[in-house]
Amino acid sequence: MTDLQTLVERLEKAVGRLEMVSHGPGAHGDYGGGSQNRVAEYVQAFDSLLAGSVAEYMKISTEIGGDVQKHAEMVHSGLMTERALLVTASQCQQPAANNFSSLLKPISDQIQVVQSFREKNRGSKLFNHLSAVSESIPALGWVAMAPKPGPYVKEMTDAATFYSNRVLKEYKDIDKKHVDWVKAYLSIWTELQAYIKEHHTTGLTWSKTGPIATDGGSPAPPPPPCGGPPLPPGPPPPPSTNSGGDDPASRSALFAQINQGEAITSGLKHVSDDMKTHKNPALKNQGGPMRTGPKPFTAPKPSSAISPSQKQPLRKDPPVLELEGKKWRVENHEGASNLVISDTELKQVAYVYKCMNSTLRVKGKINSITLDKCKKLGLVFDDVVGIVEIINSQDIQVQVLGKVPTISINKTDGCHVYLSKNSLNCEIVSAKSSEMNILIPTDSGDFNEFPIPEQFKTLWNGQKLVTTVTEVAG
Repeated sequence: MTDLQTLVERLEKAVGRLEMVSHGPGAHGDYGGGSQNRVAEYVQAFDSLLAGSVAEYMKISTEIGGDVQKHAEMVHSGLMTERALLVTASQCQQPAANNFSSLLKPISDQIQVVQSFREKNRGSKLFNHLSAVSESIPALGWVAMAPKPGPYVKEMTDAATFYSNRVLKEYKDIDKKHVDWVKAYLSIWTELQAYIKEHHTTGLTWSKTGPIATDGGSPAPPPPPCGGPPLPPGPPPPPSTNSGGDDPASRSALFAQINQGEAITSGLKHVSDDMKTHKNPALKNQGGPMRTGPKPFTAPKPSSAISPSQKQPLRKDPPVLELEGKKWRVENHEGASNLVISDTELKQVAYVYKCMNSTLRVKGKINSITLDKCKKLGLVFDDVVGIVEIINSQDIQVQVLGKVPTISINKTDGCHVYLSKNSLNCEIVSAKSSEMNILIPTDSGDFNEFPIPEQFKTLWNGQKLVTTVTEVAG
């Protein structure tokens, strides 16, 4: 019975692959004269990835449902859009840079769709799932990352690790389905790295024959029929700026002049004081244009029919301080020094997002606190039974009045943590952060400041890598 079930699953996968080959999307057109019989080897290999790890990811996402399923459908659309570009590359020659940017636009747009969905659903119960996908979905842009597309995909995969670990930590003892979801999703990028290494090691592989790929998915239009009116003559060629410096004679003359040594200045004319404008102001008032050097580069101003006074100010999201289910949402506050969360419960969490120049006080005992994209924020809390996380933030100050087991600092520049005497056994985990300092209380009531190391040294001891902190002499 088991063998029969395995055979049926293999047949279903094979049928799925055949259907994708025969009904592949045509976003970039069919340059092969409408024939699908000749599918490039690397397109077939990409189809295998779609029928394997991607199909497994879609299956588990459908079982989880909700926002995860919707997000997975967007990811699948992005992968199919990329497959269409691979088909185009297998049938066409590489276009110019500006045309290639147009070919990449559908993929870029789909990446934006995936990331925007996460931003619009920050209150979702599956926010960690959405974040793991959003942080890594730019890996679809590997097609533009020559000459190292593989390492780029790995970098994007690593960006998802933080949130995928949170999913594993949250569901490992509750629902194994979510653990399988993480494994299936990460395997997509792992297999994509292997695929790139085999077929596109230094960049997207283009066909050596066929038309040059153009925007809109169709080759350049053919010339008009012979009976049609002649085309108007093109613009005259620009005047040649080549002074002959590329021929051997000119180069020899140039080096001969350079090798004169001090005699090279003998042909220069002496400028007397009466010829200098700063010593003879009358020269400035004489007619005729003054010769000046080249103007410094200035960025072109975008043309707009709207005057600067008519431009609309940037829209700011309204500030939020509310309890939504079991989550306290503190968002978009600026210059607020009296934010307070009270009446907390052990099962509640606090999520602080995009708050600037503000101070938040959390009273009582709470499960966890997360600071995300905050700047110059002060956090004071009593007790946290889980974890305090600081992500993508700047200039953060945290003060512990009671106890906290773990503080995580990730992608943050500038973070001061004031520990209480009851929280000295706190575990502090940091990654991709700088200017982190831990302040330890003394018997006199003051604090001693200790920096968290940012520089490390790794050596091979013959069996494994050994990493130690690098002591920097101050």
